Amino acid sequence: MMLSRECDRREGICFRQGKGWFELASAGHEAIAAVVFALQPEDYIYPHYRDRAMMLARGASVYELALGFFGKAESSSGGRQLANHYSDAKRRVMSCASPVALQALPAVGTAWYCKLRERNQVVVCCIGDASIRQGEFYEALSFALQEQLPIVFAVEDNGFGVSTPTASMNPYFLGVLAESHRQRLDGRDPDMVRGAAVAAIERARRHGGPSVLWFEVDRIQSHSSSDDQRLYRSPAEIAAMQTRDPISSLRDGLISRKCLTRDEWEEEFAEIARFVDFEYQRAEGASDPSINDVQTHIFSSTPSTLLSSGLPLQGDWTMAAAVNHTLRDLLSTEDRILLFGEDIEDPKGGVFGLTKGLSHSFPGRVINSPLAESTIAGLACGAAVAGAKPIFELQFIDFAGPAFNQIVNQIATLRWRTAGEWRCPLVLLAPCGAYLPAGGPWHSQTNEAWFAHAPGLRLAMPSTAQDAAAMLRAAVASEDPVLLLLPKRLFRRRFRWEAERPLRLEEARVCHEGADVTAVAWGNCSELVMQAAESMEREGVGVEVIDLRSLVPCDWTCIRHSLQKTGRILVVQEDNRTCSFGQAIIAEIASRRDYWDLLAEPPQLLSRPDVHVGFHPALEAAVLPGIPEICASIRRLMDY
Repeated sequence: MMLSRECDRREGICFRQGKGWFELASAGHEAIAAVVFALQPEDYIYPHYRDRAMMLARGASVYELALGFFGKAESSSGGRQLANHYSDAKRRVMSCASPVALQALPAVGTAWYCKLRERNQVVVCCIGDASIRQGEFYEALSFALQEQLPIVFAVEDNGFGVSTPTASMNPYFLGVLAESHRQRLDGRDPDMVRGAAVAAIERARRHGGPSVLWFEVDRIQSHSSSDDQRLYRSPAEIAAMQTRDPISSLRDGLISRKCLTRDEWEEEFAEIARFVDFEYQRAEGASDPSINDVQTHIFSSTPSTLLSSGLPLQGDWTMAAAVNHTLRDLLSTEDRILLFGEDIEDPKGGVFGLTKGLSHSFPGRVINSPLAESTIAGLACGAAVAGAKPIFELQFIDFAGPAFNQIVNQIATLRWRTAGEWRCPLVLLAPCGAYLPAGGPWHSQTNEAWFAHAPGLRLAMPSTAQDAAAMLRAAVASEDPVLLLLPKRLFRRRFRWEAERPLRLEEARVCHEGADVTAVAWGNCSELVMQAAESMEREGVGVEVIDLRSLVPCDWTCIRHSLQKTGRILVVQEDNRTCSFGQAIIAEIASRRDYWDLLAEPPQLLSRPDVHVGFHPALEAAVLPGIPEICASIRRLMDY
């Protein structure tokens, strides 16, 4: 506790001297560190950004934490994370992220997978009192209670969310959440903290379910170096906190029990100050991160595996059957694979039948989720961190909004923000797209542009049964998170068998060769472009069709090689136009001389305009690219 407090003081001095960029003090929260003494080394901690003392108790050194404050190359994030955003994979401390409550669902996912594997591990999830108004905390607590998971939520209640008092806002005060699983405690008393933690953690380890330990503490300093609590807290209130300071209470208690004298205390504190000063000076002199490394650890450095579809070499396949067959085969060969999603258990087997029969064959590994997309994505992350190979389904990509926070802020960033220390290999399956009657605005989107914008997330969309199977296998083999969008219009279509060829996840496919125009598409539009190419062939125009398949990473080499032959390019997509992936392709070509110099005509984009897809089939058809529109665009490129 004293060590943590002195680190706070030292960081404050460094910040004021211009030697640091940001400070988050832990003063007042130190006694929460006593939770660590109830844990085993194999247990997991999902920390709060005021848990410096907890990190020290877990075994982190002052030097390691000082490296994080200065953002040095040797720090746990290589200078990529804010100060006090702790992470330590070797000590099972999960990387802390800034969006509040983001850790709650992954923590539950880790606890869930530990329980499924009968590992007898416990997870502690630390969270601020203001954060529990986030819906993700409610979802996490609900699932933990539903499954009676081995997790303890440690709520660190300092009474404020930055400047806003929280007492009247927390859901327990409002009567929204039951009190049966919550215990209120004085979080300034390390003995009380330890006693409560021992009981709660041992209960969790004995399959007694989750607990919420509500620790009342004080935030003795301002929220951060960007805040001044004197603007919203009275001098009397600030002075009153000092009388409850856990460090002063610890000192007075030790002296009153004659464990040490005041002089001994002062001598020890002085020695701690000298040690902390030395370690921070040493860390300040450590190497800064290299700007040449800033783009490392976005994806795994391991080359993607070459994989075939794995389908029997006979007959025609629908995409739905190919996905179902592949999932069955994967489940039978890899026991870490876990399927989770809305309505995926039998007898329904998913709204599109992708998981039909699988829960009967693999009980306990193909599991219905609650109607909560954030839960699906967050649990996938936590399970992956614990060693699972999650294949989790979002029923429609149109409903991915609640999961967006977990996907773009947690899953996609984890490898990069920890400089590769943590990784999150998982697969999110999501039916997508239009060209089906009566889908309306919320069952007809592809939304690939939303997710292509998130560095660290692989994004793919197959257009054939074989590719769906092969890309699913490649996604499971990947060491990165993969969002696999499946065009539902193609689920029941029968695909003619083609010669089997191993596939890399990021590899495009030339479906039709031609010398006049390059047409790039993916998903539903690939089939339409193929039909248009066959039509244009009768007019003497050779269209080279590229089914992109992988959007992130994109196979630029394939596009450039085709453009060298044709000098003309048309991109066809069903997503709407502005800020779309199709526009990204056009922008890349227009901004690079090695592409630009190949062009005989300006590149063209055929897209849904910036309008939603209507419910009536006529409204849908009016806004989506069709074969006549594709052919007209090719003719314009050929200038006739």
